Amino acid sequence: MSVVACPSLADVALPPEVRAALDACKSVIVPSSRAELYELTLGPAGGPVFSVDYDVNGVPYTEATVTRCSNGAAVNYPEDYMRRRDPDCMRIADDLPTDKPRYRDVFGSEFASVKQETLDWLSEQELVVVPFKAGGPRFGYPSLAIIPANAAFFALALVDLQGWVTFDEIGPFTPRSILYVAPPFRHTHFEGRQVVVHDRTDTLHEIFAYNLYPGPSAKKGVFSVLLDIGEHEGWITAHASSVRVTTPYENETVIMHEGASGGGKSEMCQEIRREDDGRILFGTNVVTDEPYHLTLGETSTLAPVTDDMTLCHPSVQRGDGSLVVADAEDGWFVRVDNMKSYGEDPAFERAVIHPQEPLVFFSIDGTPDATALPWEHTLDSNGKRCPNPRVIIPRRFVKGVIDEPKAVDVRTFGVRMPACTSEKPTYGIMGMMQVVPPSLAWMWRLIAPRGDKNPSIGESKATTSTLKHGGMVAEGVGSYWPFATGTKVGAANLLLKQILDADRVRYVLTPNQHIGAYKVDFAAEWITREYLARRGGGKIGADHLTPARCSLFGYRPREVKIDGQQIRPTILQPENQSQVGLEAYDAGAEILTSFFKSELSKFLTDDLDPLGRQIIETCLADGSVEDYVALTPMHY
Repeated sequence: MSVVACPSLADVALPPEVRAALDACKSVIVPSSRAELYELTLGPAGGPVFSVDYDVNGVPYTEATVTRCSNGAAVNYPEDYMRRRDPDCMRIADDLPTDKPRYRDVFGSEFASVKQETLDWLSEQELVVVPFKAGGPRFGYPSLAIIPANAAFFALALVDLQGWVTFDEIGPFTPRSILYVAPPFRHTHFEGRQVVVHDRTDTLHEIFAYNLYPGPSAKKGVFSVLLDIGEHEGWITAHASSVRVTTPYENETVIMHEGASGGGKSEMCQEIRREDDGRILFGTNVVTDEPYHLTLGETSTLAPVTDDMTLCHPSVQRGDGSLVVADAEDGWFVRVDNMKSYGEDPAFERAVIHPQEPLVFFSIDGTPDATALPWEHTLDSNGKRCPNPRVIIPRRFVKGVIDEPKAVDVRTFGVRMPACTSEKPTYGIMGMMQVVPPSLAWMWRLIAPRGDKNPSIGESKATTSTLKHGGMVAEGVGSYWPFATGTKVGAANLLLKQILDADRVRYVLTPNQHIGAYKVDFAAEWITREYLARRGGGKIGADHLTPARCSLFGYRPREVKIDGQQIRPTILQPENQSQVGLEAYDAGAEILTSFFKSELSKFLTDDLDPLGRQIIETCLADGSVEDYVALTPMHY
């Protein structure tokens, strides 16, 4: 359908150059339903396999293939590189404050000419144009996406994440953000690299995506828009999951889990995994190969609230010292790399194998007209499974999901930890559960340390080398820093304000992968979740806590009992593990403390909140946990 025949699109207030490009376009398709958009993803013939090709300097190039499966469309990329987000793809084209690389500094010229070339190229294509609300249907900001029709799967991924909405439902509007997709430009202008350019004004955030993997644009690009809006309006979209945990005694606790990539956000909403005999494998000693099991009868019931982008919008706050959250998405971009065979997560498997409507899969080995299975991952060129297979699942397909905003009782923060032994000391010395005051909680979120490879992004050589040799890298403020377009100090101030305003929230750190010499994967996070819920809102009195040996870890519980079983004290105090010891623990604490000091020093500018400066200076002076509590009292 042409633009002229689309009065709803005509009611959208567009920049003149964008309106001109659409007016010159061959045709503009505005799907009337999700079903119509899904049919477009399969190409003119409707499958069984559709090749998404573009002319690159006179030569056809396949960017992706779309396979028609019985339960959805399986999208695959010929290049391994395109199957995960490039962490260095964001470029800023405007002159607003930013700490991110500016387009002109990287490419040696202004973006304006390439922006016009992009619009000119789009004007020569058949396009799909879809409206969406950045931030989800309920709280979102009216926005627009302009996408080549042969890449309709990208449009489907976007509206599945943000929620299907029509122009008629929104009514006449001025877009707060516009997303443009021009895949061949990565070859003609950017040497094959993923590049996503952000061009901001105070009222419009434009995203130019020069790639077809939706991670850095349809997913994290929209996150960037929300962070930019929040910076203008004084609120945060957290990089977090949240879940309501209902104990067997019907006590309810809402836990919000944050952390760098791989820090356990998705896992916080997952059930505790059990062995075939029903026991829980808490961990296995990496030196002695001794397993440590727990036996729990009935565990708590989980009701997901948010999965990855957690909206802390001012319209839902109560002003009573709580933090109220809502989901910023209508669908979840779920990574299924940890699914290797049938039966590992029956509820999720049922939802994606027999969905209410066809889904979109990424890097899943789909066979035409057969069922796309979440554990059949596409193989990379090295013959190994792609580490970043995904499926987009609407929230409404998730069992027990909560649609209303919820007040958070506890904010947990997950950190991937390497094994630590006396033979090989590392910073993997965090106990199962560390209770911290707000000041320490803020510091951990400023840095968001990531100590293990993240399968959802392609690492730089420097990062790969650092992590391979037991080092850490900082993911940055709130762990949302990779997607933010503003300044680090501005984000740090906003995060500190949020923490201070929500003074009834409790803060806990929890490790995954390892505790000292024990390989635990995500068991520590799951057992901590269970324990906090059974305490009733995560309440742990001061008399149940004692300072950790490393002050950055705040306090540790004196003991933890669940169903009458006492967690091994050495899981709470890794320094007492016979394979670790005080010397290795202290060496790990020194690694961690030095890293914190190095990273935190970067925030000491004149723009930093004075309290934030005091907190950081306490760390630089090797302050005690009591010093941090003096700055920000704990809520018991």
